[in-house]
Amino acid sequence: MRLAYLVPLVLFVLIGIGLAVGLTLNPREIPSALIGKPVPEFSLPPVEGRKEGLSTADLKAGTPSLVNVFASWCVPCRIEHPLLMGLAREQIAPIHGLNYKDNPADVSKWLDQLGDPFQRTGADRDGRVGIEWGVYGVPETFVVDGQGQIRCKHVGPLTEWDVENKIKPLLRDLTAGKESAVKC
Repeated sequence: MRLAYLVPLVLFVLIGIGLAVGLTLNPREIPSALIGKPVPEFSLPPVEGRKEGLSTADLKAGTPSLVNVFASWCVPCRIEHPLLMGLAREQIAPIHGLNYKDNPADVSKWLDQLGDPFQRTGADRDGRVGIEWGVYGVPETFVVDGQGQIRCKHVGPLTEWDVENKIKPLLRDLTAGKESAVKC
């Protein structure tokens, strides 16, 4: 009979431990199975009003690059956009856009209004390429080395801290051909 009272107590303690451990984790640090692996094979047409689409070959051009997954309907994308514009002005590395499940006219208007930091922007109208990249939602940002390997995945909007302490140092190290100590 006493054992019957002990079972709920043990279950309660185990659930409490599980919740306590879960609360210590950073929700932005979602592991990606693609880190250290080549970018998926894809080829996307340009978004409306732009000339250059985006493909796997563009990310294997020998130069590290940043790939930002965004959409005009995404409010956090609008918040991080000035940081991408700043990175584009600094010309640390090419920035490419992967436009995710968006209306062609809306994205064109959005980029015309806010500025276009992207050298190439692929239109992923049905979201298939985003799925191959392991995208959970927008925005997400990837650092890709010059050989087309994904080195970093950042989930959610970039902050100034992320750009200054993770993205820029990693891109600089990759451009210099150094193995980076930066963890993403």
